[in-house]
Amino acid sequence: MQKDRRALVLFSGGQDSAICLAWALQNYSYVETIGFDYGQRHRVEMQVREAFLCHLKNDLPTLAKNLGEDHRVDLTGFGAIADSSLTAERQIAFNQSGLPDTFVPGRNLMFFTVAAALGYRRALHHLVGGMCETDYSGYPDCRKNTLEALHVALCLGMDENFSIETPLMYLDKAQSWQMAQDLGGEALVALIIEHTHTCYLGQRDQRHDWGYGCAACPACDLRARGWAAWKAQA
Repeated sequence: MQKDRRALVLFSGGQDSAICLAWALQNYSYVETIGFDYGQRHRVEMQVREAFLCHLKNDLPTLAKNLGEDHRVDLTGFGAIADSSLTAERQIAFNQSGLPDTFVPGRNLMFFTVAAALGYRRALHHLVGGMCETDYSGYPDCRKNTLEALHVALCLGMDENFSIETPLMYLDKAQSWQMAQDLGGEALVALIIEHTHTCYLGQRDQRHDWGYGCAACPACDLRARGWAAWKAQA
């Protein structure tokens, strides 16, 4: 525990950000959360994040004892500008570089900038996100060097000593499942399976061992393969 340190977690309602929230609760003396409505085509992630926070407080009160206020920010205008298959009704496709058009250009840059503005006002100087460049879809704004550059800009632009923490940056999905187990045991793993959402198609009508989803999109594929690898190691 890093005493007297206050953190703000970018909590989307997905698996990775849920694990990062648990990590922050063990490593900081006070934690708030922030979620963004950026016009995503599937509203389910905004719904499950509220359920997850509620169940976290009820089912894991010791872990959640440092959890404070949740903030929901309207960025629907940004989503309309940063057009992608996550904000428009169309099939997921891949460009010539192999990057899926689920990439919302500038999304993480915008998220951290807004989070820093809120953190500035509420004295939450440690910004925590679930970005990862090991098991991911190739998004350039998930890379460590991108976030290091943004960190410098935020500190200079707000004249404040922020930190950007990405505890999953170099973990694969199997290792992230193990982190969840280490942080909160079977109770946290069960909570992530039942009350997080990662599927790009927004499907929650079918429950798999690893959670709900279509089992076909890139996000579901990563989650399922990570689960299988983790279970194979057990």
